Amino acid sequence: MDRAELLRSVTAVQDGLTTRAQALRAGFSRHDIDHLVAVGQWRPLARAVYLTDGRHGEPAARRCRIRAAVLSLGPEAHVVFGTAAELHGIAGLSCGDEVHVALPGRAAKLTRVSDPAIVLHQLEHAPSAVRPVNGIAATTPLWTVAEIILREQRYPAVAVLDSALNRGMLTAECLSMIRALIRGRRGAVAARGYLAEADGRAQSPLETRTRLRCVDGRVPPDVLQLEVRDGDGHLLGIGDLGWRGPRVLAEADGRNAHGTPAAAFADRRRQNRLVNAGWTVLRFTWADTLQPDYIPWTVRQALAMTRSR
Repeated sequence: MDRAELLRSVTAVQDGLTTRAQALRAGFSRHDIDHLVAVGQWRPLARAVYLTDGRHGEPAARRCRIRAAVLSLGPEAHVVFGTAAELHGIAGLSCGDEVHVALPGRAAKLTRVSDPAIVLHQLEHAPSAVRPVNGIAATTPLWTVAEIILREQRYPAVAVLDSALNRGMLTAECLSMIRALIRGRRGAVAARGYLAEADGRAQSPLETRTRLRCVDGRVPPDVLQLEVRDGDGHLLGIGDLGWRGPRVLAEADGRNAHGTPAAAFADRRRQNRLVNAGWTVLRFTWADTLQPDYIPWTVRQALAMTRSR
């Protein structure tokens, strides 16, 4: 096997990336590496980490940049917090361009990071708390969520818990384990409250935020993902939040799920079926959740109107 084939066997499982050390072991010289970078065939993504098969001028994929950050910091490096949640597919946080990476004590103290997008944390994790996700070392879902809820405010923390439960990354039993993990740590008192509010029926952070606004406004829904059927048992629609007595539903309209013309037409048909069956249907967006009073006020008005009929 020549050096090019040997290196391809490495980059094939690393999103097209190679470290300088890996390239040297494959048979490339330092001069070869510097030349490939100089002519633009290889692109540096982190310290001594190169993208070998990216198109010139195109931004590297997010997972590729996360992997590059971990590779640049050595074998003990692993992603944590929002970056680990991102790899696991747990929603609720926005990391932007930042990549959160942890190293144990001495290694973290001796490491200097020049890339402002890489946020280095001095953290110790047992081997059982770390596992590969597509070949990138990350804290397990259990540890990831436990550490996030110690750091985040209530709305994003509950959204992360809801997402992890909804996607099967955590079970109800895991919540008890998290309580034990966070006991005595800074932020644990607030985090225990977030655990009590978690509900895996929420299918998006927007649904979580809408529910919490209702709870805070003292009009909590009595059910989530309410199935509404006609007299023959045919499904008319499913409401994200429901108040069964007054027959009020609330929908959380996220851009991904409701942003296409086909989705909009389907929403209208479903809403017509529900309204004809005697239900009031409210629709809320992310911007609505940024106003503390708007959602509960709107729900309260709808509840009052249905009760006065």
